[in-house]
Amino acid sequence: MSTLPSVQNQEQIQNQDQSRDLTGRRKSAPAEPTTDTTYAATIVNPVLPGFHPDPSILRVGEDYYIATSTFEWLPGVCVHHSRDLVNWTPLGGVLREQRLIELSGRPDSGGVWAPCLSYADGLFHLVYSDVTNLSGAFKDVHNRVTTAPALDGPWSDPAPFPSHGFDPSLFHDDGPDGDGRSWALWMQWDHRPGRHPFAGILLQEWDRAERRVTGPAHRIFGGTRLAHTEGPHLYRRDGWYYLVTAEGGTSWGHAVTVARSRRITGPYEADPAGPVLTSAGQEGLALQKAGHGSLVETPGGEWYLAHLMARPLSPLGPCVLGRETALQRVEWTAEGWPRLGGGRLGGGWPGGGRPAGDRDDAVPRTTVRGPRLPPAPVVRPPARDDFDRAELATPWSTLRRHPGPSWLTLTERPGHLRLRGGQSPGSTHGQSLVARRQQSLRFDFAAHLAAEPRSPLQMAGIVHYYNSGLWHYLHLTWDEELGRVLRVGVCAHGEYSEPTAPVTVPDGPLELRLAVREARGNFFWRAAQDTTPGTVQDTTPGTVQDTTPGTTPGTAWQPVGPELDVTRLSDESATQGDPATGHFTAWGFTGAFAGLCAQDLTGAGMTADFDWAEYREVEYMESEDHETEDRETASDPGERP
Repeated sequence: MSTLPSVQNQEQIQNQDQSRDLTGRRKSAPAEPTTDTTYAATIVNPVLPGFHPDPSILRVGEDYYIATSTFEWLPGVCVHHSRDLVNWTPLGGVLREQRLIELSGRPDSGGVWAPCLSYADGLFHLVYSDVTNLSGAFKDVHNRVTTAPALDGPWSDPAPFPSHGFDPSLFHDDGPDGDGRSWALWMQWDHRPGRHPFAGILLQEWDRAERRVTGPAHRIFGGTRLAHTEGPHLYRRDGWYYLVTAEGGTSWGHAVTVARSRRITGPYEADPAGPVLTSAGQEGLALQKAGHGSLVETPGGEWYLAHLMARPLSPLGPCVLGRETALQRVEWTAEGWPRLGGGRLGGGWPGGGRPAGDRDDAVPRTTVRGPRLPPAPVVRPPARDDFDRAELATPWSTLRRHPGPSWLTLTERPGHLRLRGGQSPGSTHGQSLVARRQQSLRFDFAAHLAAEPRSPLQMAGIVHYYNSGLWHYLHLTWDEELGRVLRVGVCAHGEYSEPTAPVTVPDGPLELRLAVREARGNFFWRAAQDTTPGTVQDTTPGTVQDTTPGTTPGTAWQPVGPELDVTRLSDESATQGDPATGHFTAWGFTGAFAGLCAQDLTGAGMTADFDWAEYREVEYMESEDHETEDRETASDPGERP
């Protein structure tokens, strides 16, 4: 079996500098080098690239965890682990069973929102929202809490949690001066005309033993002038309770604000200096939409803020990667307010990168000094998945549907992922789709496919997917006149088109490829390769030479269809509504995925077998004469910082 084109060996790739900007260009050296060997390596943001929003960070002993939203994707609530806050390992999702979450029919960008991961009584406590409707004036939300002795379970049956709004969290007052009680927090939603829908932060005592709220609910914070107050997290430090919230809306005006009180029930006073973090008004910054944060303290007393951010393709432009997770160092003023510590601001665009005014301490940094912790490097997973395990590997997700033998199996044909054709790519029910996050603006995704469609209603292939109304799909199907063909389907806000004529292909397995370079996407195909030693020269314009052993001469990738506009697969494209009135009919919260799928609208359950799939990120390289070329990395850097 062949692999994607590669022009660099594994050892060189493992040693390459990972500090690059959002286009792949090499960054400058970190602004604050240190010779203190007790520090881990510099934190390079984002630490969790690609769709990883709403981070909830937690320390248990020497271990750090970040839990992030997954919306309509399963398993629900993605968790990463670290020992040094620099290197992060994906642990997969927590909500893996239908009793924990059922997402069939959930709207685009509905499902699992803003989890909070905490620890008490020897148990992990996970609170999360299940959003069943988010358009118009109403938000239909079911908040739940589940507990487990370890992150791999077993997780308890979920208990109901106050559901006046979304973004629930738990605070356990179990520090040195705490009383051991726990408190539930959430934002309150108000649908009534003439009222701001973000109606403040509520707090109520939570009985851990009974798994229910008790006593009165307190409205502890109405927010600041930035409004849209949500994402509450509560902390205690030096006799103060600190309330961390997101404000300004989860777009260009996003921010993290902090308020504090001597009493847990308030009143809470907002930091008079304004938000502790925001990129609002600074379109030259590399990290935009900075907000929705949570705090963690190391054993040595160092504090860090995990927050979401995004990297647009152009200033305030489309964010195909979705909202990602970054870390900022936090220092405390003499008056007891948190401020961002030193780091490199990292301009993303010419003439940008430096904020106006005197609040440099509120701007997200691209590089941040790591904590005084021993370095804990992680092993990157391979670029190619040969599907030789009994279960899907960690990077893969499924859409609104838990894996099950009725539609997905890795054992029926060993060494292959077998999908049985499900509903169409536009459906919110029963899709047979397995995908992984796009985590770089430049990448190749390819797969080896064997399928025998016998109807135009039977399809299988690779897809660049944002949501049910926004996708690009290269698929093998059947045509009554041409026989076996490849078609390129494009869905733009629900309107389906095929920008090129079908391409007749021979019998037997095929290799399909998606090449994405910032805003441009192209599909390619070729007949499946055998294992004869040799190499192949890829003569397709704009691609790199395949020097991978095990491929056969004379089998160049063939383009299918025109260059496609990747910007339609972005948060901004998916969000539909009028900011002036606040009325929105659709939201885009998820970022793009590259995936494998199969459809059978005849109901016969056609099978599609994928022998392997590869995701390779492509570096941007600039030669001395300023010409550019691509170089592929051999592993998945999206699963490390």
